[in-house]
Amino acid sequence: MISNINLLAGWIGVLGGAASGALIGLFFHRDDWAGGYGSFRRRMLRLGHIAFFGIGFLNFALALTFTSVALPALHTQLASHAMVAGAITMPTVCFLSAWRKPFRHLFFIPVLSVLLSAIAVVAGWPQQ
Repeated sequence: MISNINLLAGWIGVLGGAASGALIGLFFHRDDWAGGYGSFRRRMLRLGHIAFFGIGFLNFALALTFTSVALPALHTQLASHAMVAGAITMPTVCFLSAWRKPFRHLFFIPVLSVLLSAIAVVAGWPQQ
């Protein structure tokens, strides 16, 4: 069932968020770590950590939507695959941007993925 893919993606997101938080949390006590609290690098690391959780929760919401609302199969598949793509690419682009700043130009990929998923759900919503 397609909703199981999004449930799994949600739990992988929670796992990724907890693991990345634990890893980068080892260094947060250093004021100058990753360029200091307000640095671009440190902000991107924090955003990547939160993106795991945030898009993971969106995957949970999408799975719940699929079990509650009868969307057309095409819309369901498109929304599901696009949200999983967003869950993979958003933390990846955040962490790559923290490593090398020019990777920030790739943020359109996860943003469009999540946007496409939302559009597929709204466009496929049953008319009553």
